[in-house]
Amino acid sequence: MLYVVLFFTVFSFFLYVLLGGADFGAGILELFSSADHKKSIKKTVYSVMGPVWEANHIWIIILIVILWIAFPAFYNVIIIYLHIPLTLVLLGITLRGVAFVFRHYDAVKDRSQLLYDRMFEFSCLVTPIFLGMSFGTLISGNIIIPENPAEANFADVYIHPWLQPFPILAGCFFSALCVFLSATFLIGEAKEYEKRMYMRKAGIATFVVVILGFITLATGYLEDNKFINDLLKNYYAIGAVTLSGILLYPLWRSIRAGRTIWCRFLAGSQVLLVLWAAVGTHFPNLIITKTGPVSLLDGMAPDSVIQVLGISLIIGGLLILPGLFHLLKSFKMIKILEDEKN
Repeated sequence: MLYVVLFFTVFSFFLYVLLGGADFGAGILELFSSADHKKSIKKTVYSVMGPVWEANHIWIIILIVILWIAFPAFYNVIIIYLHIPLTLVLLGITLRGVAFVFRHYDAVKDRSQLLYDRMFEFSCLVTPIFLGMSFGTLISGNIIIPENPAEANFADVYIHPWLQPFPILAGCFFSALCVFLSATFLIGEAKEYEKRMYMRKAGIATFVVVILGFITLATGYLEDNKFINDLLKNYYAIGAVTLSGILLYPLWRSIRAGRTIWCRFLAGSQVLLVLWAAVGTHFPNLIITKTGPVSLLDGMAPDSVIQVLGISLIIGGLLILPGLFHLLKSFKMIKILEDEKN
């Protein structure tokens, strides 16, 4: 049953990056667009995100619950030593949700709409940055686990580890990845005269992702980051990153041909490959501290708990996944059975 729990852990992580990341990217697209494009993006984003924006956060909730119940020691390290950036993530998610609702349902149209727009846009920018910084910190080797927390220096333990070049670059990389996903996905939702705009933005985002990815890897290598050094020696990880780069060619051919399904499939596959390289390199040792790695399986819950959790996840999956698929299909978020050119 442990493999069932691990599957849902990775599955939830991937879907939140893919779907939640695309949601965040939409706000970033809006933030860095001209006034005319902002109006168009705002309208498209509402029609696309309106029915499903809350559903996309179910995956991070499932991920947190699994870590909390099945892998409490691993969960404690994350929550304790990254409580500041994760608190900022929660604040960003909350502000984003509030702004998204009020800017569409506020009955009074006045200057407060500008506040809602800026709140939505900046929370969409900041939240994935802190999410990426949190992951970058976990694999950076900067985390200090003191023997006596009461005597530890607060800044050294809880602030300095995530305010370093590598975690900051990892945050910027994830933010750019969100823009890439959003621009690529929105091509299929846009009207004909808007598609070129999203194609252009997807191209810019792709370029930024590649550059930031290279800079992040180079920074980790120069800092003698164990995780990055091991990634660069792992043939499977290198192969996954290389294949992700190769898929850029068919992705752009699909974008130019207006093949919406293939665009989304290829973009999702690229993200999956990058995550596979990032997570698979050191699995299950997904946290690297100054004193050594922390395994996901260290301090794992008893077998009886894993058994009940695994069964619950299977039952929940059988109930949730068909309903989610129907929701996305009903609002034409999934176009598998439709004509490619629609």
